[in-house]
Amino acid sequence: MATIKDIADIANVSIATVSRVLNYDETLNVTDETRQRVFEAAEQLSYQISSKKRKKRKFKIGLYYSYSLEEELNDTYYLSIRVALEKKLEAEGLKVHRIRSGDQPEQLRSIDGIICLGFFVQEDIERIQSFQKPVVFVDSSPNEDLFDSVVIDFHKATKKVLDYLLELGHTKIGFIGGVDTDKYGNHYYDLRQEVFEQYLKSKQLYCEDYIKIGGYNPKDGYVLLKQLLELEEKPTAVFVANDTIAVGLYKACSELGYRIPEDLSIVGFNDISAAQFMVPPLTTIRLNTDFMGETAVSLMQDRLMNDREICLRVTIPTKLIVRESAIAIPR
Repeated sequence: MATIKDIADIANVSIATVSRVLNYDETLNVTDETRQRVFEAAEQLSYQISSKKRKKRKFKIGLYYSYSLEEELNDTYYLSIRVALEKKLEAEGLKVHRIRSGDQPEQLRSIDGIICLGFFVQEDIERIQSFQKPVVFVDSSPNEDLFDSVVIDFHKATKKVLDYLLELGHTKIGFIGGVDTDKYGNHYYDLRQEVFEQYLKSKQLYCEDYIKIGGYNPKDGYVLLKQLLELEEKPTAVFVANDTIAVGLYKACSELGYRIPEDLSIVGFNDISAAQFMVPPLTTIRLNTDFMGETAVSLMQDRLMNDREICLRVTIPTKLIVRESAIAIPR
């Protein structure tokens, strides 16, 4: 550890002066420049000591996913993050171990850190904590005091969509989304739906009949849009919780003779690779999933190499990608 003498030598002052400066002694009569030299010397020594702690060995990272292969294929959001994670780990030369739900702590002794992708219930989080390894959560942030995390700001992203549709003159806006269900059968409200409802209520534009909830897949999107279009007073625009659902909306519109966007504007979420090839190309929210995966690996490396104790929560910005599936309401 750095000593007061080390600081005094760098700052070119006495040990007594260092002690009084660091203890904010108001009776000490020294210039601000001297105080600055002392504080800078203390910071410099602290940084040098932290740097010396860096490990040079290769790390072994555990990957723990909360979702099934079927869920990943139905909604490629997690697939794109996983691919980015694995590519970054490979590029950094890090070893990877896939953690299974039945793994015991003794099986993970060789693991240096764990990256968790998806939504985890309290029982899972407690189990992950019991492994006593550095952890980075991706797409959730269960405890900012204990774990690093990489998340999307769903509030801002949802409001971007609604503001865009409102600027186009839409006041009859529907929402088609899903419900997260964990392995224990518990259901969780979609944050996008919550923000959607609150925001439109604040503008006196909310209509409960325009909310349809099912699964995050094309089949449910197809069925739910047909239900929406059976209403006497139909929405002029629909915001969907992911682009995969939007695929089902396109099919329903085609069968019913609805033109996109002339008869119905549609805005998606995720910007999957197929979104730009849909007819018409889908306007959607890009989540920068590649950067989410890369950031998670970088956070883990920083934690392991520098023995960082302070937890970080990184919020990845989103971008509205305007294509051709939404247009203004005729005035």
